[in-house]
Amino acid sequence: MKRLKSLIVQSGVRPYSLTGNTGVEIQGITYDSRKIAPGYLFVCIRGEHHDGHAYIPEAASKGAAAVVIDSDTEIPDTLSAVRVSDSRKALGDIAKAFYDNPSASMFCIGVTGTKGKTTTTHLIKSVLDEAGMSCGVIGTLGCISRNLVIPAKHTTPESSDIQEFLAKMRASEEKAVAIEVSSHAIDLQRIRGVDFDVGVFTNIGHDHLDFHGSFSDYLATKASFFENLGTIPDSRKNGEEARISIINVDDPNSGFILSKTHTQVLTYGISDASASITAKEIRLCGKTTSFVASTPHASFPVSLNLKGIFNVYNALAAIACGLAKGLDPDTISSGLRSLKGVPGRFEAVDEGQPFSVIVDYAHTPDSLESVLREARRLGSGCLTVVFGCGGDRDRSKRPAMGKIAATLADRVIVTTDNPRTEEPYDICKEIEKGILQVGRPRLGYEIILDRASAIQSAIFSAQEGDVLIIAGKGHETYQIFRDTTIHFDDREVAKSLLRERMENA
Repeated sequence: MKRLKSLIVQSGVRPYSLTGNTGVEIQGITYDSRKIAPGYLFVCIRGEHHDGHAYIPEAASKGAAAVVIDSDTEIPDTLSAVRVSDSRKALGDIAKAFYDNPSASMFCIGVTGTKGKTTTTHLIKSVLDEAGMSCGVIGTLGCISRNLVIPAKHTTPESSDIQEFLAKMRASEEKAVAIEVSSHAIDLQRIRGVDFDVGVFTNIGHDHLDFHGSFSDYLATKASFFENLGTIPDSRKNGEEARISIINVDDPNSGFILSKTHTQVLTYGISDASASITAKEIRLCGKTTSFVASTPHASFPVSLNLKGIFNVYNALAAIACGLAKGLDPDTISSGLRSLKGVPGRFEAVDEGQPFSVIVDYAHTPDSLESVLREARRLGSGCLTVVFGCGGDRDRSKRPAMGKIAATLADRVIVTTDNPRTEEPYDICKEIEKGILQVGRPRLGYEIILDRASAIQSAIFSAQEGDVLIIAGKGHETYQIFRDTTIHFDDREVAKSLLRERMENA
């Protein structure tokens, strides 16, 4: 345990004021009032719906030792108080100090981009595991290590949660971690305190404009991750390993990202001849994907248990990470081959039916387009897509996704995703506007609000050789409505309906 004053000094935070008992022992750190315990330091941050400053009386009643604040507020006499300029920044710095800088002893990779973050981090994990480095993952599917699996609330958790998880990984002698870095996480300081060795840029497309306001701001936020990479002095390796930025140069905005980097750079791509790591002799067939990886050091064959050209890009990023760590081609290739799949990422649901059913997390225009184009390779029959858009999120992508679905699929079923506080029908009508811009798909479209019924309609009307894409939720096991959250898993629903159809065939 650390005493409050020494913790603040060690963190590097420069408070405006420090009042109360500065020698009090801090037993833990939290920003969540529900997790406050006696002796805790409660850091008051502002979230999407709540301001932590409003929970200071609750913190006192639960026996908290101190609070961190960044605005004028009344503090009970029982609490010590640290006044700072920005509580979110302070949270990361203090948590890093409290847990004794766990990222300093790990090979840390941050993966950012609109698409591919989850699959890329899992491919990196597979490669590093193969090398004996025991790599954890932090991202959309949760915090996953050798000994722990913690469900995710956000793609990138709050900074103190990351530091706590890294400390647990360090305690179990794990050597590496691959972290999905969302634009929200960059903007909201969630990755503060993590010392990244490698940054990966996968791509950027239309997403999160409800939060960032414009694409240029969204791009600038992504770029700031690379701008800051390697700028913090670090003596842990005595300069033996330099920071590296790994950039997909096939993305039209990669030049802007590259202009912001201060590190060594490794580029990857398929169509850009300048890429230092690329894929040749690509074969997309059956349940596997194969290619020859061409790198500055050697060329070697790669076989993936993942479908799609987008997964070739994800694999190239993982190859670059392996090379950045000095791994040999055989280890990298074996690691990539050992990953069997990623939940909710172009995941096949197979109950012996004579047509293909794929569940995918695609929830942006770019990702939906990629998935639908890839789906055309799976069968010679009709392509149906079932999807919706989330409520209380970027509304501008709704007609864009409707337009893409109507252009690339033969049949479109618009349904409910996570409507949150919005009316599901209103969301579907906004998607419909995009469909009508390009005209009805060959086999038409319909709106079926109940998601299970929408999936049922698609499955029970599918013919041999057809392909059905169920998009938008992927690995998620819930649906969020205005007043409730229910259990809902596209994969479970599809399996059940497929069994029913096959039994009645």
